[in-house]
Amino acid sequence: MTNPPPVSPLPPTIAGDAPTTDALTSSGTLAPHVSRRVAVAAGIGHFLEWFDFAVYGFLAATIGALFFPSGNATTSLLASLAVFGVAFLFRPLGGLLIGAFGDRAGRRAALSLAIVVMGICTIGIGILPTYATIGLAAPALLVLLRCAQGFSAGGEYAGAAAFLVEYAPARRRGLWSSVVSAGAGIGVMAGGAVTLLLTTLLSDDQMTTWGWRVPFLVAGPLAVLGLYVRLRLEDTPVFQELQRAHEVEHAPLRNAGKHSRSGILLVFVCTAVTGLGFYYLATFVVTFLTVEVHMTKTAALELAVLGLLIYSLMCPVAGMIGDRIGRRRTMLLGAGGIALTAVPCFVLLSTGTWYLALIGLVIFAAFEALANVMLGVLMVELFPARLRVTGSSIGFNVAQALIGGPGPFIATAIAAAAALIVAPALYLVAIAALSFVLLLRYLPETRGVSLFSEEAPSARK
Repeated sequence: MTNPPPVSPLPPTIAGDAPTTDALTSSGTLAPHVSRRVAVAAGIGHFLEWFDFAVYGFLAATIGALFFPSGNATTSLLASLAVFGVAFLFRPLGGLLIGAFGDRAGRRAALSLAIVVMGICTIGIGILPTYATIGLAAPALLVLLRCAQGFSAGGEYAGAAAFLVEYAPARRRGLWSSVVSAGAGIGVMAGGAVTLLLTTLLSDDQMTTWGWRVPFLVAGPLAVLGLYVRLRLEDTPVFQELQRAHEVEHAPLRNAGKHSRSGILLVFVCTAVTGLGFYYLATFVVTFLTVEVHMTKTAALELAVLGLLIYSLMCPVAGMIGDRIGRRRTMLLGAGGIALTAVPCFVLLSTGTWYLALIGLVIFAAFEALANVMLGVLMVELFPARLRVTGSSIGFNVAQALIGGPGPFIATAIAAAAALIVAPALYLVAIAALSFVLLLRYLPETRGVSLFSEEAPSARK
């Protein structure tokens, strides 16, 4: 293994020039109030994305009946889930355009655009008239809003990762990156908790009439808060330096494809295993436990929420491990661990015994956290500053659209077709094992690289 590159000598505590405001204390560290605002600004958009993801998933049957009435509950549900999935097709487009906007206009501008679009669309779904009121216009508008949500989500992750890591102290980038990864787990938990609370407190008629709208409307004030916090911060020290040096990239789409191909491919491979693993943890576990293991839905949801809570708590630990032993080792440990333990974890889940299933989720969550948090850091450190958001957005969103997003559907199809109860784990094993081999061969160590460098770390030869 090659030695990690030396830490950038530019500043002692921040991997970039110090902000020009009161962001730094007299000792040269980022002021606590600024640290908190940076974390909230970067994490709240990812929280909202996954909050909406969970809410729509939990309410898919209700939304299907209201917007796609067919006289057949299964047909309506499938139509609702198809609209849920179409958002993934627009993620790469959002990644391309918002990512390029982030490299041209700044990280803060891209994050502000993403959260405005996300907030408007989420509120729009909450106030959208149903099929009974406006006919075919209702499902058409729902599709449009979901596509726009997918577009905004496509630009959110890479922009948030760049914003956090470019503000982070050089030796704590992994820890800071964990905010985005943990935000996804907390978002799914919150969406599930709000939906379950409503279904517990309200009757079926109340849920159908107005209750289903509440979670989408709750997200509105959160989007406004996120925009307010983002606009109160200056752009990252790295982007400010690009502006001062007149080195802002004006053709990021063209030049990312020309100069950052290895970084894009490496992010694609990292995202393949982390994205698929997270979708298994966030969505497929409940389906597997209820359909294949025949657990009650309440018990399955309890386990899923606990698994996500454990995952979220493990994310900061994973970040600190990455800061200690390096990105390459930590990512390989996460990907390899998923490949080796996915089948044993599903064996534990398939027992139907609550505590054994929880042990399986804890093991899986630990390795998923290691890989997922390192993805956020690598999306920043693998690219030169002027092409960072564009390049990482391309690799991330194409992998999510092709592998991560369809993962639960493929796993469900495998479970239905195969006699072996743990068969869905084999798909995850295959993706994780292939990713591990490719990363073992090509992933460089990036810990300590200068975030100002015009040369991205080369892939290992």
